[in-house]
Amino acid sequence: MKLTVLGSGSPEPHVARASSGYLLEIGEDLILFDCGGGVFDNLVRAGRRPSDVTHLFFSHLHSDHMMDYARLVHAAWDEGAPPLRVFGPPPIAEITEGYFGPRGVLAHDLRARTDLLPSQEVWKARGGTVPRPWPAPGVTEIAPGFAHDGDGWRLTSCEVPHAQPALDCMAFAVESDGRKFVYSGDAGLCDDLAELCADADLLLHWCYRLDGEEVLDAMKALTPTPSEIAAMAAQAGVRRLLLTHFRVHMDTPENHAAALDALRRGFEGDSGIAADLETYVIGRG
Repeated sequence: MKLTVLGSGSPEPHVARASSGYLLEIGEDLILFDCGGGVFDNLVRAGRRPSDVTHLFFSHLHSDHMMDYARLVHAAWDEGAPPLRVFGPPPIAEITEGYFGPRGVLAHDLRARTDLLPSQEVWKARGGTVPRPWPAPGVTEIAPGFAHDGDGWRLTSCEVPHAQPALDCMAFAVESDGRKFVYSGDAGLCDDLAELCADADLLLHWCYRLDGEEVLDAMKALTPTPSEIAAMAAQAGVRRLLLTHFRVHMDTPENHAAALDALRRGFEGDSGIAADLETYVIGRG
């Protein structure tokens, strides 16, 4: 099991971080968690093609977790890939139809690429056949508690507090060959998440603010600090902990040092701050 960070940032424009996106490789499956702005380009920079992605799971439907969704689907379709398997909370089916349906925002583009004779000839020269169907991801709408069995791996999920009731928000765990990866999504701490994290080999947890950084009262329970995340991970028996979703003001040497110090004080395992295009082998060796 290998993780490639394709986006470790937030909605804020950031020269060093794309928005949320994480690629997990298990055997022949490439599982993408979230697909925010900039993730598509980093997928290509990581040496992967859009058509390589086999599964896409959305933790929730904030724009910084799905802005590159249409681009990924369209590019994989243009490569002739089979339909991408997409899993996410409602209304992901309606959103997908809004991109690729007959009255979708990309309908004019798709008609030009499939109906016009020059475009048809280009497609046939690339090995395609006509009539050419439009992109049609295989969309499954999911809710917290959803589980999925892949080829040699199993995904489970739970609800996490973030943007309810406007959005359903989820965390995911993937287990394969005795190894376990957990992605928190954007999450306040809660009992269900702690249970999902139990004995994880790698926990990737969002971090919206640093210790000592004040936020509005309504945000405090939703935005755990590095020390709070470390304490939860330690209690859950996590072996390795990475913080992600760093905002622009947090990316200074001083703030990195403070976050890492907080992690080390509360968590005895290996810990760090994720960065775009870094890779991590998930195991117990």
